Amino acid sequence: MSGVTVHLPRDGQRHGGGHGHGVENGGHVEARGRGTAPVTLRLGPGDVARFGRGSADTPVEVRLRDPAVSRLAGEIRVTEDHWQLSNFSATQSYLVENPEGAGEYLRVPPRRAGAPIPFEFARVVLPTRGSTVSFQVFAPDHVYLDADRAQLASGRWGTQTLVAYSLDETATYFLILVALCEPRLRDESVIAVPTTPQIVERLRNCPGYRGLTARAVSSHIDYLAEEKLRLVAASPTDPGPGARRNGKREAIVELALRFGLVREEHLGLLPPRVAEGVRARACVG
Repeated sequence: MSGVTVHLPRDGQRHGGGHGHGVENGGHVEARGRGTAPVTLRLGPGDVARFGRGSADTPVEVRLRDPAVSRLAGEIRVTEDHWQLSNFSATQSYLVENPEGAGEYLRVPPRRAGAPIPFEFARVVLPTRGSTVSFQVFAPDHVYLDADRAQLASGRWGTQTLVAYSLDETATYFLILVALCEPRLRDESVIAVPTTPQIVERLRNCPGYRGLTARAVSSHIDYLAEEKLRLVAASPTDPGPGARRNGKREAIVELALRFGLVREEHLGLLPPRVAEGVRARACVG
């Protein structure tokens, strides 16, 4: 596991429930609290990030400015193949939700140390006197066993085989990846890659994605490029932000199609296309 990324956006908000679309506020691990300054942390195996209200005597890496949150509420610890959550509260349980898991969640009880978290996307939710505050953890590189039948039968294992591109086909980022690749899969254009507004419009009629925003799509594109596909970052001498983002989308599509990460059968994940000006109302697949 290469680690996780922690991002605390400037305009963090309270978490009021409902589903999320992964990296809605532009980070790969996102924390939400009141009045927070932007912070981005990249944690590798063995690294720790503490979270809570913090103080001069109790520094924390992820600060959640709510009076109901302990000064030192807990910590995230990254291991070789997963990450762990410790709850330092003596009275409050924390929830760890899978935003894309149809209500799937874990409860981490008070004083629980090192609870292993299996989700690729996870939202850690802390109770407050009002609603809740939360932050999201994204762990892009899960490790899978080599499924060689002979090895399984004999119980003999050599060097563990890692997955080059670990993609979850049920995740929002994969649906956006399919939408990016759709024109070339349909042989409509050898150069056109959908823009962010076009992707938002394309997925608008898919159940659960009516509220998908351009900001969320852009964040998922960044997540695909930087964490899932590990594309080389643009150099400082590259053109402006718009040109870099266009180049990033094109690089994502080229790699995904070259290695067969997205294929024609994946087009069934997208909602029906607009026909004669009438939008389709249901999602296929």
